[in-house]
Amino acid sequence: MTRKGRVERGTKETRVLVEIDLDGTGQVDVATGVGFFDHMLAQLGKHGSFDLTVKTAGDLHIDSHHTIEDTAIALGQAFREALGDKAGIRRFADASIPLDEALAQVTVDVSGRPYLVHVEPDGMAPMIGPEYDTTMTRHVFESFVSNAQIALHVHVPYGRNAHHIVEAQFKALARALRDAVAFDPKVHGIPSTKGAL
Repeated sequence: MTRKGRVERGTKETRVLVEIDLDGTGQVDVATGVGFFDHMLAQLGKHGSFDLTVKTAGDLHIDSHHTIEDTAIALGQAFREALGDKAGIRRFADASIPLDEALAQVTVDVSGRPYLVHVEPDGMAPMIGPEYDTTMTRHVFESFVSNAQIALHVHVPYGRNAHHIVEAQFKALARALRDAVAFDPKVHGIPSTKGAL
């Protein structure tokens, strides 16, 4: 069984291609035109052990919002496609990841029901580099969650450097997703009393 997803999304604002292999080795080929976002997607693939290809051409002459948002939507759709019926997976997982002074705690339920709880420290710098608005991190997760159909809780109890705060979140998400989609030999069929996720 292969657990791969491929999504092409085109609008008047962006053109996005996402390919993901949940059983990969962390090979990443990402180009969105937004350097810091590329760096975050690379963390997701590498630390999730997902093979991940992302190619986005967006209206960066306006700003990076549409490019980041539409990429996150397509990523969620590809992730959901790759999951298939979810038979045999662990479903629940969590990860706590430090990055220097910052700590990110992520808990995930591959539930079929989208829900996001997202808490970051107050007073974060508004930008990372010239293109990444730090308010977009929550929006990335909102867009991903609603299309992947998962419940995601992200909590950063402390941190000073905005780069570290955001990167720790993506690394923790990667590790939690890696564990949640892993096969569990004790799970037979769909991991729900309802029989469907």
